[in-house]
Amino acid sequence: MRYLTVALSKGRLTELSVELFEAIGLDCTELKGSSRKLILTDEKNKVKFFLAKPSDVPTYVEYGAADLGIVGKDTLLEEGRHLYEVLNLGFAACRMVVAGPAELQGKLDQLNNIRVATKYPRIAREYFELKRRESIEVIKLNGSVELAPLVGLSEVIVDLVESGRTLKENGLVVLDHIADISARLVVNRVSMKMESERINNIVDGIRKELEKR
Repeated sequence: MRYLTVALSKGRLTELSVELFEAIGLDCTELKGSSRKLILTDEKNKVKFFLAKPSDVPTYVEYGAADLGIVGKDTLLEEGRHLYEVLNLGFAACRMVVAGPAELQGKLDQLNNIRVATKYPRIAREYFELKRRESIEVIKLNGSVELAPLVGLSEVIVDLVESGRTLKENGLVVLDHIADISARLVVNRVSMKMESERINNIVDGIRKELEKR
């Protein structure tokens, strides 16, 4: 029996993902340790885990280097990879929004050729150009996107919002809602066919665990 390989997002999703896999009977002892090994193994269930940068998880899954993965919906929307999104895990919930200065509230439709600062250029373009039929200039940032409207780099931003506190403290408000975001379980398309029984056992186990919560 070959190993199933699971790609997990480094960061805040890791602990919650481990908790979920342990709840369905997988041994994540190595994942919780301080090992420097890149690939960690549950020998009993023939499952291997590795941690990757969140934006890389869909790539590993699409190309079959991982059979399954756990990653945020924001990353899936931005990466646009060909894979199966099989479960909404519900944790790490937040919203993808358009935000900007309070004076733009209700006036988004009146702006033309606006500059949009974001870590998510694909999501921003698809939202403005496909949904709103508006042409925009996307300014890709990697740091604090909220700074952009404050220093005149952009009129608005597209970013994740959890509590909205950072926006409020900087005089920004949500101007429009793009998508609800949370962690998702994804599966490689070929793996779903070749290892359907084992993968479906994991998917069903996680689904039942989520229903209990």
